[in-house]
Order: sequence, then structure tokens, then C-alpha cells
Amino acid sequence: MKLRIIIPLTILLLFSYLIFVFPFETIALWLGRTTSYQETILSTAFVYLVCLYYFRSKSSNKLIKFFVYEGMGIGTISLFIVIFILVISLVITISDTQKILIYFLTFFPSIIYGFINAKKVSVKQLKFSHSKIKKNISFVFLSDIHIGSNRPKILKKIIPLINQQNPSFVLIGGDLIDSSSFKIQDLDEIKKIKAPIYFVTGNHEYYVEDSQKHLNDFKIQNIKVLDNQSVLEEQINIIGISDNQKKDNKINIFEQLYDSDYFNLLLVHQPSIWNSLKEKANLTLSGHTHNGQIFPFNLIVKIQFPQIYGVYSHLKNYLYVSSGAATWGPKIRIGSKNEILNIELSNNP
Repeated sequence: MKLRIIIPLTILLLFSYLIFVFPFETIALWLGRTTSYQETILSTAFVYLVCLYYFRSKSSNKLIKFFVYEGMGIGTISLFIVIFILVISLVITISDTQKILIYFLTFFPSIIYGFINAKKVSVKQLKFSHSKIKKNISFVFLSDIHIGSNRPKILKKIIPLINQQNPSFVLIGGDLIDSSSFKIQDLDEIKKIKAPIYFVTGNHEYYVEDSQKHLNDFKIQNIKVLDNQSVLEEQINIIGISDNQKKDNKINIFEQLYDSDYFNLLLVHQPSIWNSLKEKANLTLSGHTHNGQIFPFNLIVKIQFPQIYGVYSHLKNYLYVSSGAATWGPKIRIGSKNEILNIELSNNP
């Protein structure tokens, strides 16, 4: 079996144990019940197979989706709380009863806060200036809405916020959809956007069954898919790069579409190519990271994506990595927030 297959399967196995099994076995131990090796193996194998089936089969089964996604949220928070308690118990003596008390006093407020926080969407204002800007304009950028994981009604909260900004155009940076239960009518609300809409794919678009058909149908909702293409909008050279390709391919495509006569705005789902293009890309807009979504998971995400969230600069060129307009998987946010960006571009120094 090839290494590129073994590594993801191994990661999923570790994930299944650490998120779905280990925290609750530890809690059971504090409650006086010891778990046998056979129980650990069987429960880990069960979770592993369910997750593997869900992610590989493109299943739209709601019960399985609920188990995987909400289990991830509950398990992740439980894991970090359990680890925290175990670390504290190395320093001071804590009884099992106290450990249980600390766990529940931390767990329930975290879940409630994370659930409420995940329902909010804020508008963030950004301003950039550059000598190549021909005229002052403003536009909206958002990413990672995840229709499928999230119900289409989330758009009824997001679209009015977009229209309130009166943008010249709207950019969507990938992961608009992520489930094989998706149907093109789920995006009907997007027709209410009163500006041209440009979109690039994220990784999740390609996990959806018949993904190319759905992408072709985006035009029904007035969404222009930039599939390794550029478009001139308000004297801005918008370069859209699709996600399902190697890093070197993305860099080569940018070089081909770059135009030195204009302000070059790169729209790409993952921020991983910015260091290679920061000399030429005047503004790069990305998402994907969700800023870790659940603290302290952002510390782990930052290992793979050093530019995890916010503004990064090189000379007069900039990168902005969004935390996303919605959640992926568990509908929980702790230490991060949903956002859309209203971005103003000007020639002013």
C-alpha cells in the first residue's frame, strides 16, 4: 500500500481513538470503571470504520453525519479538558471526584458558548492601498460556508450582511458546499446578492458526489467559477486558482495570469502558496483554516499553515486568511468567529 494512502488512514485511526474514545475512557476511569483492551480496540475500530465510510463514500446519511460531526466537537472539547486535568494532576493532587467536577464545570459552559458563538456572523472592515489601484472600490470576500454541513438557511443570515456593504463585486474563496446531500436549489438565496459573484473551489467541493455537475450549475445562481482563470473587474485583475492541484501547478497558473499593468488580486482557497507569490500578488485572499475553529486546535493547524488567520504583509503586498463565514463539521466555535470581509482598496498612501 502506498505511503500517501497509509498516512491518511493512520491519521484517521489516531483521530478516532483520541477524539471519540480516549477522553471518555478516562472519564469512565475517574468514575471507577476500567475499560479493557478489547473494549478499546472494538470501540476505536467502530468509530474508525464509521468515519472512513462517511468520508470515503460521500454519504449523505444524516444520522452518520451527526455522529461524525457532533462527535468531533464534543470529543475535541472533552479531549482538551481531560488533557488539562491530567496535566494539573501532575502538579497537585486531585481526587477522581474533583476531576469529574472540573470536567463537567468546564465542559458544559464550553459547549454552550461554542454553540452560541457558532451562530453569529460578523462583518470585518479592511483597507488596503496600492499605487496600482486605479480608483477606490470596495468588495466583499467570504469563504467556507459549507452548505451541506450547514443548512441552506444560513445564507439568509449572510446575504443581507453582504448587500448592506454595497460591494462592487463579491469573492467566495471555496468550500461553499461540502456534502453529497447538496442540491443547486440550496443556493437560491445567493441570487439576492446585488453584485457580480466570483468563486474558486476549495477542497470540500471535490468531496461531493457529482461535484463537477454542481460546479457547472453554479451559473444558475449567478456565480462565475474562476477555474484557473482571471477576470478584469473594476480595473482589478482577479486571478482564481482551483484547489484540486499541486502547489507547483498553482504557482505556474498564477504566473501565466499575472498582469503587471494591473493590481493583481489572487483568490485561492489555501494560503500555502503565498510565500512563493508574495513578490507579485498584490492581495491574496484565502480561507480553509477556520482559524482552528476550536481552541487550542488552532495551535495544531498553525503547524501546517503558519499564516493561519488575519493580515500578513510583504512590502506593499498583502495576504488575508479568513476564519470562514461558517463552521465545518461540529457547529461549535471557541477562540474563533464567523466573518465576512468588506475590503476597501484605494490609491491613497
